Amino acid sequence: MNPRIALVLKLAALVGLIVFPSFGSSFYTEMVAKMLILGIFAMSLDLLVGFTGLVSLGHAAYFGIAAYTVALLTPKYDPANFWIALPAAVLAAAAAAFVIGLFVLRTKGIYFIMVTLAFAQMVYFIFHDTALGGGSDGIYVNFKPDATIAGWQPFNLDEPLQLYYFVVAALVAVFVFLTLVLRSPFGKVLVGIRSNEHRMQSLGYATFRYKLAAFTLAGGLAGVAGFLYAVLFGFVTPEYLSWHQSGNVLMMVILGGMGNLAGAVIGAFAFIGLQEMFADWTKHWQLLMGGVIVAAVLFMPGGLSALPGRVLKKLNQESKHG
Repeated sequence: MNPRIALVLKLAALVGLIVFPSFGSSFYTEMVAKMLILGIFAMSLDLLVGFTGLVSLGHAAYFGIAAYTVALLTPKYDPANFWIALPAAVLAAAAAAFVIGLFVLRTKGIYFIMVTLAFAQMVYFIFHDTALGGGSDGIYVNFKPDATIAGWQPFNLDEPLQLYYFVVAALVAVFVFLTLVLRSPFGKVLVGIRSNEHRMQSLGYATFRYKLAAFTLAGGLAGVAGFLYAVLFGFVTPEYLSWHQSGNVLMMVILGGMGNLAGAVIGAFAFIGLQEMFADWTKHWQLLMGGVIVAAVLFMPGGLSALPGRVLKKLNQESKHG
């Protein structure tokens, strides 16, 4: 797609997100905030899957670690300090990704996929049915983090509208950050590793270090999403770290289009929207969702994000022939 048209569409989508609370109910505003948070989560995974060629089935571990960090740092009767809780959640997720990456990145292909899943299950059982994780029911976050600085409060996450706009700002910040990273020499090397790692090694690049850096960065960004998810819903459960959650976010990336940051966000919106719709139809909504993912893989190369470009291309061809 023409870069100018893509930019216009992105700006239009941003404007739509900004004005949405004026037209949508509080229920739908919270749902859109959830979609945006999962969009951040999907972008973090797309850095690995779409740009570095590393298919991870354990990405929910870092999402859940960050969410639990918020819960564990929040006192029972007082809010946590936002300026401590957010960095701590992101650093905990990034540190876990770094340590796990030291082991899993020594494998390739199907072995890499299975080892990431194995490590994620290990982390899952640290919190599942244990005192640390609050048992199978998880932990409630009774107070949202307080952002007060020396008596001045720049924003109040207890206010639903301010929390919504904070999530929008976080999504934009992560999108811009990843765009800059991928345009940098570091990002070019990651794309080169995805295309042909042996050639990049022959050119003198220490590909293991680059992959470890990408793995750690992706874990930290998943931590941003985990922090926001815990704050939005006010509770954390072991299911945040489960393989189901890792599978869901991978389906979001596939549905939206791998190797496309905007596609990851579109995939998150489409996945949650379809999930809500199918759940109203039947309790076996996963069957319908599976059919949609299979159809997307077979009939929509490039995912939903590629559709506008394909439509415009077809219209241009028809106009030339007409």
